[in-house]
Amino acid sequence: ITLEPGRIDLRHLPVLSIDPPGCKDIDDALHCIELPNGNWQVGVHIADVTHYVEAGTAIDLEAANRSTSTYLVNKRLDMLPSLLTTDLCSLKGNVDRFAFTVLWEVTPEAHIVDVEFKKSIIHSIAALTYQQAQSLIDKPDKDCKDDIQAGAVKRLASLSRKFRARRIDAGALTLASPEVKFVLDSESLNPTDVQAYTLYEANALVEEFMLLANVTVAKKILRHYPTLSILRRHPAPNRSMFDGLIQKAKTLGVSIRIDDSKKLADSLDGAGKALKEDPYLDQLLRILSTRCMSPAQYFCSGEYQAKDWHHYGLAAPVYTHFTSPIRRYADVCVHRLLAAAIGVAPLPVFLSSKSHLHDLAANMNRRHRAAQLAGRASVQLHTLIFFAGGEGGDSEGGGAKEEDAYVLDVETSPNSEPSFSVMVPRYGIEGRVRLTKLHGKDDQCLVRDSENHRLGYKDLGTGKLLASVAVFDKVRVRIWVRKSRDRRELVVDLLEPRFLADPAAALQNEQRGGKEKKEAGGGSASKKKKKKQKTKQ
Repeated sequence: ITLEPGRIDLRHLPVLSIDPPGCKDIDDALHCIELPNGNWQVGVHIADVTHYVEAGTAIDLEAANRSTSTYLVNKRLDMLPSLLTTDLCSLKGNVDRFAFTVLWEVTPEAHIVDVEFKKSIIHSIAALTYQQAQSLIDKPDKDCKDDIQAGAVKRLASLSRKFRARRIDAGALTLASPEVKFVLDSESLNPTDVQAYTLYEANALVEEFMLLANVTVAKKILRHYPTLSILRRHPAPNRSMFDGLIQKAKTLGVSIRIDDSKKLADSLDGAGKALKEDPYLDQLLRILSTRCMSPAQYFCSGEYQAKDWHHYGLAAPVYTHFTSPIRRYADVCVHRLLAAAIGVAPLPVFLSSKSHLHDLAANMNRRHRAAQLAGRASVQLHTLIFFAGGEGGDSEGGGAKEEDAYVLDVETSPNSEPSFSVMVPRYGIEGRVRLTKLHGKDDQCLVRDSENHRLGYKDLGTGKLLASVAVFDKVRVRIWVRKSRDRRELVVDLLEPRFLADPAAALQNEQRGGKEKKEAGGGSASKKKKKKQKTKQ
């Protein structure tokens, strides 16, 4: 790797990357140094994939067709050959690498003074994990005077907090998804444990600078190619998409407003404060809010009016993808647009054709969706393998488990089987709980309350409600795998409340308990009587 015309040498800068443990396809790295005038220089350095992948070559055409890398639980299906993905393009620690760099001059209060775009050579001094970066953020300032890595990470963290606060004030949403990670057996690759994915402030730090780079690059390419830019839009949701969630949230006493992203963000924050006794309810509302929205889409800027370029979730007027060219073809196209915009390379002919850009964007959207579905299916498969484990002499996996769950949706329509769906936070999985011990949909003890999204079970004689389950209630469930000759099915059974799980058994237990109490009371009364008679004698 040698310096070439049009490329600047940044190997003297203390660049470092922050990624999940074991990450081999490192797209991005960061640096932050103090300038003589008291401001800070921040750099986002992105793998220069287009240096190796020329437009129109066989590798480029195959990457365009694949459009994205696909991440499964036990493997990664790469968009580019592994030599590029994990070695030549990857911004690994302690080696020289070609990069495409965005350099900002910012004040310590996170106000941007200037921005530059450069093709560069960098030398990463460290490939940190999120946990390692977090330990540097948490390190006392007095211990960081001579620690170059800690100083850089602390400055980046300080700026990211300010950039994030500004974005949220503008109406950016803080959403959530139920992410988990599997611990796999080293030989069989079967799951031996499922753990919730831990998010650190370091995750938010990286995300903030990637968002800043994407927005900055979007503005730059639009100035030069107002009708040929590959952008990403996120349409505002229709009210009808949120109606169900708004009604359910009312049962918790919280109001969700969707007039614009700022009102939605504020109402979700307000709900979080109101539900602080159970923090998971806040996360659950954010997960369900995400599902009420349309997916973001790639598009060519010449196909939509400027008002339709807006990204609702990020509250950004323009947005693109620039920061992950190893695993997304949209970013490769954006790198070529940016290189042409700053005059270091000509724009490939096919990127001058709106019809070709339209086809590219449509394929990117289709492939992105397919990769998402494949990833989810892989998680579902490994979840099934995990809960099927530990049975029939199979020592791997967890086998059946009893866990707390939260009710997501209750089936209250008159002609339906009594059931409700739940989310199990410990494993990030959803399942349908069917109340099979009730006498079907015609059970006279069953109470359906559609207004309050509630199912109840009453005493037919007194009319007293013995138990009920409403949306967002916490319940106790058992998760297990039903095996038949040709398939396995994940089953979620209700354990608590018992009167809904198994009314007959619950009534029997209650009667038995009452009888035993009565007998115990009667026994003690006769003992007292005998004692009294003895005293008289």
